[in-house]
Amino acid sequence: MQRFTGKTAIVTGGAGGIGLATATRLASEGANVAVFDLNRAARPDSAQAGWLSLDFDGTDGAALSSAVVQVEAELGPVDILFNNLGQSGRERAGLFCESDEEVWRFVTEINLMSTMRACRLIAPGMQARGRGRIVNMSSDAALSGDLRLADYAAAKMGIVGFTRALAQELAPHGVTVNAVCPGAIATEAHKRIPRATLDALVAATPAGFIATAAEVGGLVAYLASDEARFVTGQTIAINGGRNMI
Repeated sequence: MQRFTGKTAIVTGGAGGIGLATATRLASEGANVAVFDLNRAARPDSAQAGWLSLDFDGTDGAALSSAVVQVEAELGPVDILFNNLGQSGRERAGLFCESDEEVWRFVTEINLMSTMRACRLIAPGMQARGRGRIVNMSSDAALSGDLRLADYAAAKMGIVGFTRALAQELAPHGVTVNAVCPGAIATEAHKRIPRATLDALVAATPAGFIATAAEVGGLVAYLASDEARFVTGQTIAINGGRNMI
């Protein structure tokens, strides 16, 4: 399939895991892809069109704004935005009653605030052109309120609410906005999550296994395609049945 020929996509947090898998999928279907991350992402062999990798701190608003300007100058107006940047407190995650506000602020900043900033920069252009696809990364943790992930669950549920509100605003202009909530997905980040938390995730998943990043990339690609033009404001779980919306 070449569903994205002539379109430009931005993937934040795209140098690894779900972000890279999604960027690779979009590129293989003809999209011009720009990857934002702390690290550079090598152009995949399957890329069919333009590939731009920019390394900077995604929580830096000024750097993000400059990167968007560069993408539009080199690859054209943005048609697809996948807000994948985010993480939990990882090794600093713990029980809320033993937690520190500094960690909450970090988790909220890198998940919710980074998503809102990127949308604020890119959504007006989509609105003016009368087309666009925005996919925001939430998490199954937002649906279940996992132990030791109170700050992460709060930030990711904030993304769900933001997605719904923005979808209402942009729907009349041909722009869709959806959120995806992955459950247990095999990524490098999982190596930093406490073993007890991971074991609990798998045990609570009816499918009984951890999915691949490419499977999430396939869902994002669908939501970014013209086939999904009537899907907006939705929260879609890809979690092996752990939570059913």
